[in-house]
Amino acid sequence: MLFEPRLRLGVTGLSRAGKTVFITSLIANLLQRGRMTQLRAEADGRLIAAAVQPHPDRETPRFDYESHLAALSANPPRWPESTRRISQIRVSLRYRPTGFLAGLTGDSTMHLDIVDYPGEWLLDLALLDQDFTRWSLKALKAAENASRAPHAGEWRALIAARDPAEPFEESAARPLAAAFTAYLGACRKAGLSGLAPGRFLMPGDMEGSPALTFCPLPPPVGRDPLHAEFARRFDAYKRSVVKPFFRNHFARLDRQIVLVDLMTALNDGPAAVADLSDAMKEVLGAFRPGRNSWLASILGRRIDRILFAATKADHLHHLEHDRLTAILSALLSQNLAHAAFRGAETHALAIAALRATVEQEGDGIRAVRGRLEATGEEAALDPGELPADPASVLAAARAADAGPAGTGWLDGAFKVMNFAPPRLSRGEGLPHIRLDRALEFLIGDRLT
Repeated sequence: MLFEPRLRLGVTGLSRAGKTVFITSLIANLLQRGRMTQLRAEADGRLIAAAVQPHPDRETPRFDYESHLAALSANPPRWPESTRRISQIRVSLRYRPTGFLAGLTGDSTMHLDIVDYPGEWLLDLALLDQDFTRWSLKALKAAENASRAPHAGEWRALIAARDPAEPFEESAARPLAAAFTAYLGACRKAGLSGLAPGRFLMPGDMEGSPALTFCPLPPPVGRDPLHAEFARRFDAYKRSVVKPFFRNHFARLDRQIVLVDLMTALNDGPAAVADLSDAMKEVLGAFRPGRNSWLASILGRRIDRILFAATKADHLHHLEHDRLTAILSALLSQNLAHAAFRGAETHALAIAALRATVEQEGDGIRAVRGRLEATGEEAALDPGELPADPASVLAAARAADAGPAGTGWLDGAFKVMNFAPPRLSRGEGLPHIRLDRALEFLIGDRLT
């Protein structure tokens, strides 16, 4: 083990970004590498073997690769269950190194530890620098936004109706927390992204605990027992939920891929794109980019490569992929520049971890064809063209008078559909778009 290095790769993204499918396809295509021609070690014939290994961390749940692959390989195939907790899996790669020492050292092994965690948990890291009053003011202001206000009515009404001077009662806390959770859930269903605290939507075994029974409140005027108790619970949430995640998992990552469901946001309209932009700023604010050195074990590791991947590129004709990447890069421009300044390498890419469509052309139509998720029937769709100027998309998303999708947004012609997984052929790796290029950026330098 002394001469077998380990690289910890974090895989995250907000809901619907495709984390589970990405990891499943990544492992499947490492085990069966016929479709990985853009991974240089494979193209050069130096990647000899890959194997899933028992993970040394016995306390973290294992990523259930076999069950997820079985779902994609079923008849009919189905999408696996989405990420709801942290998990990890180890894939060991045996390769032939390059350089003048290659003939002396023989084959080398690198252990790739893939850590899967919900992107909503990254949003929680911003809470560490806030107290309850500051967080509450920010959350209440966000709820006044035109895209969120329609979902916040019940929660805001309960806040307005309460008597701040009343003694604290658990029976008063629960309805407020439930209404706030329902508000977050409604925002997610509407395609919005920046939803924190993350465990409110993915409580797991913490459901019903006092650490998840609070909500934002206006600043107290005089004595306010409920505000004081919610402030204590907010601190408990940071102490018992957020800090352990940062210390035990996030702070130990070497590389990171952030999956972004930009396609769905573009389809849902300008409010969804603006909200995604704000959420990504929160997500990126959690990273500690920079180059690692021998002092990393003392000072704490830093993520030295970050890949931002716009998923579901198979929903578009390949001639639109560069425009999708350009929009993602524009959306993240300030954060990419900040990470680069700190010494981290960053890259943006349009990918499909599992290609669910094939392209169809003719008579001026550039369509994609696949099985519809809702009906299982084959259908062809021309989703339309993306703007050549990504700045126009961001400007429209930020405009105060931006209308809903279909009223001038992307000329009213852009539309995506939900496709079912493709029927897989035995003996072939999972079809994808640029998964090999993504992996080359993330780990290619470690296989030399």
